[in-house]
Amino acid sequence: MGAHADLYARHQKVLPTWMVLYYQEPISLVSGDGRHVTDAEGNEYLDFFGGILTTMTGYNVPEVVAAIQEQAGKMLHSSTLYLIENQIELAEKIAALSGIPNAKVFFTNSGTEANDAALMIATQFRKSNQVLAVRGSYHGKSHSTVAITGQRNWSATANSPFNVTYVQGPYKLRSPFGHLSDDEFIKACRADLENMIEIATAGDVACMIAEPIQGVGGFATPPDGFFAAFKEVLERYEILFISDEVQTGWGRTGEHFWGYQAHGIVPDLITFAKGLGNGIALAGVIASAELMDSLPANSISTFGGNPLSTAAGLANLDYLLEHDLQTNAYKVGNRLKSNLDGLAERSDIIGEVRGKGLMLGVELVRKGGLDPDPAAAAAVMEAAKKEGLLIGKGGLYGNTLRIAPPLSLTESEADEGYEKLARAVERVEG
Repeated sequence: MGAHADLYARHQKVLPTWMVLYYQEPISLVSGDGRHVTDAEGNEYLDFFGGILTTMTGYNVPEVVAAIQEQAGKMLHSSTLYLIENQIELAEKIAALSGIPNAKVFFTNSGTEANDAALMIATQFRKSNQVLAVRGSYHGKSHSTVAITGQRNWSATANSPFNVTYVQGPYKLRSPFGHLSDDEFIKACRADLENMIEIATAGDVACMIAEPIQGVGGFATPPDGFFAAFKEVLERYEILFISDEVQTGWGRTGEHFWGYQAHGIVPDLITFAKGLGNGIALAGVIASAELMDSLPANSISTFGGNPLSTAAGLANLDYLLEHDLQTNAYKVGNRLKSNLDGLAERSDIIGEVRGKGLMLGVELVRKGGLDPDPAAAAAVMEAAKKEGLLIGKGGLYGNTLRIAPPLSLTESEADEGYEKLARAVERVEG
């Protein structure tokens, strides 16, 4: 058997069946440089998914690699029982960038853990286990984060530590309010939120958690100001707002550094992960000192914010800021989206192109209507792989292509990736 076939056979014997693998013939990625990766059989691809939006600045970035190597030569681990200078410096930078006054940062290993910590802080502070979540959302794979995930495909259990109420979200294409103008859509969703608080909760709700742009939900993007309208309602009921920036943070949307900023608000808590470590496990939650310090029990983090991960995060964040990759995401993302919009006009199987910056979704539908076509999405992914392009997939029906390359993507690479994707779509459309 070839390298991939052999690996796949071994994988099936010892790893869970519910660990999703892309492609009919799964591949192993073994090296990368810039925005390109190479698999175990020597095939090279332009990567438009970055390990699920995690390879943020690119593969093999010299400054990040050097920081990891230097720290690895000194110490990998100490635990938070000891002072960690890298952790302190990174927390200082993130707190200053967060927009939250008097902010503190707690580091974890993943977005799941970050959301779990944010939920614990919010429910403890408000002395309530009632949580508002958004339909179509995804917040992680732990017991608590599955409980507030609004997608059946990613909800492994109905057991929950929370009393959860789901409200209308930003997925306008299939919303019962989708026929309305953006302003009227926002008003209708706000009215739904107020109604659900009044009739579906017992009062004293702890928090709402929401993604500024839904990630696994297929990059569903609300109109600007959507969450400002929500926040006005939440503040009236003293409900905390958690902005899940695991996928939207660090300038990926181009227009703003954080996704929440498109709505002219400041959340009470922010969670982050993925891109900050550029592949090293690094995540966390940001909150005001009053909120962060409200937990009554002792705690530590064995691995969260360890010397190696925070050295990587510092170097990666510095690289992002020094090279103004947010502006690059805006410029290159707009160019790519414009091309995709043109493709949608010519295609009978593209129902919608949406997103911001380098976070773009292409929803595929059956010809002649808007019925979701997950088979077409899978086929386009396979065809794109043959063209030498890696993309992601998501959405409530598994019919949305997710495009999220490293933020250092060049204009020529954006054009190259678009041409590859266009050929893949045209081949599937026939």
